Amino acid sequence: MTASDPTSSAAGTTAEIQPGQYGAGATGQPLCDMACGAFATTAATGPEPVDFEGHVLYSASYSHYARRVLLARPELPGIVSAAAAQPLTRAWMSERLKALQEPSADMEESVKRALRRLRAEVMCVAIERDLRGHATLAEVTGAMTDLAELCIQHGLAMLGDDLAATYGRPVGEQSGEVQELVVVGMGKLGGRELNVSSDIDLIFLYDEDGETAGGTRSLSNHEYFIRLGRRLINLLADVTGDGYVFRVDMRLRPNGDAGPLACSFGMLEEYLVVQGREWERYAWIKGRVVSALDTPHAERTAALLARLTTPFVFRRYLDYGVIAAIRSLHAQIRSEAAKRSGGLAGHGVNQRSFNIKLGRGGIREIEFMAQVFQLIRGGQDPALRVRPTLEVLAVAVDRGLLPAAQAAQLCDAYRFLRQLEHRLQYRDDAQTHHLPTTPEEQLAVAQMMGCADWAALTARLAALQEPVAQQFEATFSDPDASPCEALWPGLVLEDQQARTTQDGPDQSGPDTEVSPCQRLQDAGFTDCTGLLDRLRAIATSLRYRALSESSRVRFDQLVNRALDLAARQKDADSTITRFIDFLEAISRRASYLSLLSEYPQAMDRVAHTLHASRWAAAYLTRHPQLLDELLDSDALAGAPDWPAFRRRLAERLLAADGQIEQQMDILRREHHAETFRILLQDLQGLLTVEQIADRLSDLADAMLEATLETVWRQLATRHCDTPRFAVIAYGRLGGKELGYASDLDIIFLYEDEHERAPDVYAAYARRLITWLTSHTAAGSLFDVDMRLRPNGAAGLLVTSFDAFRRYQLREGDNTAWVWEHQALTRARFCAGDAAIGARFEALRDEILRQPRDAAALRDEIVQMRGKVAEGHPNPTPLFDLKHDRGGMVDIEFTVQYLVLLHSGTHPQLTRNAGNIALLREAGELGLIDAPLAVQVGDAYRQFRALQHQLRLDGQGQARVPAEQVAEQTAHVRALWQAVFGAG
Repeated sequence: MTASDPTSSAAGTTAEIQPGQYGAGATGQPLCDMACGAFATTAATGPEPVDFEGHVLYSASYSHYARRVLLARPELPGIVSAAAAQPLTRAWMSERLKALQEPSADMEESVKRALRRLRAEVMCVAIERDLRGHATLAEVTGAMTDLAELCIQHGLAMLGDDLAATYGRPVGEQSGEVQELVVVGMGKLGGRELNVSSDIDLIFLYDEDGETAGGTRSLSNHEYFIRLGRRLINLLADVTGDGYVFRVDMRLRPNGDAGPLACSFGMLEEYLVVQGREWERYAWIKGRVVSALDTPHAERTAALLARLTTPFVFRRYLDYGVIAAIRSLHAQIRSEAAKRSGGLAGHGVNQRSFNIKLGRGGIREIEFMAQVFQLIRGGQDPALRVRPTLEVLAVAVDRGLLPAAQAAQLCDAYRFLRQLEHRLQYRDDAQTHHLPTTPEEQLAVAQMMGCADWAALTARLAALQEPVAQQFEATFSDPDASPCEALWPGLVLEDQQARTTQDGPDQSGPDTEVSPCQRLQDAGFTDCTGLLDRLRAIATSLRYRALSESSRVRFDQLVNRALDLAARQKDADSTITRFIDFLEAISRRASYLSLLSEYPQAMDRVAHTLHASRWAAAYLTRHPQLLDELLDSDALAGAPDWPAFRRRLAERLLAADGQIEQQMDILRREHHAETFRILLQDLQGLLTVEQIADRLSDLADAMLEATLETVWRQLATRHCDTPRFAVIAYGRLGGKELGYASDLDIIFLYEDEHERAPDVYAAYARRLITWLTSHTAAGSLFDVDMRLRPNGAAGLLVTSFDAFRRYQLREGDNTAWVWEHQALTRARFCAGDAAIGARFEALRDEILRQPRDAAALRDEIVQMRGKVAEGHPNPTPLFDLKHDRGGMVDIEFTVQYLVLLHSGTHPQLTRNAGNIALLREAGELGLIDAPLAVQVGDAYRQFRALQHQLRLDGQGQARVPAEQVAEQTAHVRALWQAVFGAG
């Protein structure tokens, strides 16, 4: 077999189970107790335990292998009996290895013998503890993994010393450092879940080329490591009178059997970039250095290996193309398993040769379902890069990718199958995953699983495997991609042929065939000529011609589906235009084409989104990575969990610490995704305008907080661990009335007596603005407006709290204007140091409650309202919802006037509760007519809803026919007249 053969059992990967973490039921029982009943109860119907001169052992009665080993070594029953009283540990193995290694002139032979005898002892203790129900699955797999690592590391140390006598040590030609063989454990070994008769899949690597030094002869490093690797394989796999330690499989190395036994990191990197196959990505998920890591060189090379393999395994984008790849790989593996078992694998648990690993509902299907989450999303979410299958499933539940009930079914089946796998292998120390065929073997295995008979075991097995198989088939089934009517690309080809045949001078009159344009019209499109021109342009474009064959097939399917979905909408022409813009934008991203091909429901939701809103269509086209959000039905219906969102965002930013570009992209992707979820709920009519604004404001607060923390960690000039720095929100963010594309009106305050504080916080503020406003590969985050800081654009970027207090309280020559106090009515602390935030809120309350002259204040606000109107002229006959008289600005200025004038006697007005609530409060206090206050509040709500809808429709100016809002504007004008006495 070569490295390109994905059907080998070595090509797949399995799960990591950390000691003590998994393998027991919810009550802490061993898995055999969860299966068919307590082992001790059913064991009475099976063979009697064997008594070795007072050492009573179940292992000898159920395992032919254990019985042979125990009879061959008279001292072994006592060792096993004593060791079985405690969990297996690496420390115990190390002590036993020292005791077993005898002085000898042939050190290699002595080590061979000691390792094989150690393996026999570990096996017998594991079998004994497991069959007595004392060992969890994690203990058994962890013990076998510890044994493999101990043997590899002990063997490398002995063989290295032996080779040094002749060749010295390998030295890097660039660094001059002594080089070490880097042994990478793949598959079960890499995942720390070796079964009791598992092969170990290894890859041998080294860092630098060079030559050995210090010996009587010299070898190139390449030759040295190949020689060392061969001797290590022989040490572990050679069958002697004491058996073997582990079978070693080297076929996962670059180029498989055709490649060199040991390769350099440079060779590995080139191979992964140029030749790395899809199935090798699955294998490298589990890759882990298993040679000694207690030297600086070893730690450095392990980190280098991670940097080489992580980009190969985990794509930076959402990689839905892996679904089809895993589907294909699984089909090949299932076919190969069927051939090996006479065509019966996968037909059911009662078939004579059913394979619990590769068969339907088997171990491999559970592993694939975990790996699909890792491969699709692991590039963006480091939490999914863990190795254990059960841990991956737990992360998937935590991230909302997998329902908890489905994950529980998969975990129960996985634990059961892994325990059953061990019992099949305990019998004869054979690498088997096939159920037994003889009644005697069947009964023994059933009893080992705690079941009374074979029928009870197979019934339990079937009950666990069927949900696994159903989930697997639902995940990896090939969706029906055929459209209702295949209009593309055949339609354009027909059009081109018709144009060619009509070029001759003897052609006259229309075609008797239905024209392509007519077919589009019949499908439901009005502007069929424009649509046909657009489709023709795509067919002849370089972008379309440059697509790979698989991408073109998917693109063609999606265009047909888009035509079909758009034709069902009332505005089919505008919907298909948006659809084509979107599909062209994603055409070069195979993963997005794969997602829409694999998940028809996502395509349906795309159609709804594109139809519902021009702004939403443009947003999705700019950020196609948001397609992933269309698959999460729960997230599309539920309210945001902001504490969980903040934790998840902090985890991802911390995992990318020091990688500025990646962290900026993380912030943008998370913000876009959460915005899109709000948008989708909005388009479904699930949210009011107030709820949308609240959620967008809460999201902005969370993004600001995360950015503050991340940028401070990056700041080289920082003088303390936590900045005494706060962000104050004004305007729409301050009033929690943020829209989808609103700027952030913010200012920065600090309170810090350190002598370097002004310079440090100024640099910090500049960096913050850069992080918030820069356009990266993931798009933009926010536009920021800092003009509301003291002295506006001419003022300092960041202000000390004391200077801000004096400015606002008008102490000294440099003082705030009335309009700046107006702005304070919609200001609030939103991120940063909570103590500064509390002081700001207290100061705001103090300022708003200052006594003011009613006439002077009225004149100032009326004058300011006039300036705002002059700055926003409206030459159209339409009514501008925000700026025209009788609109939103009139309402806002009226509320601000009432707050500034009356808060001294009515402190409840200082609450930043929003214009509608403050109007109602003012009406209830008798400051304005109460019924009119309610009517104006309703008008404000109506204006905001209309403004919101117009923005979703892609209109830059929020203007409507005046008669549409005549009643509302009349109420607003009446209130303005009552308060200000002016028109």
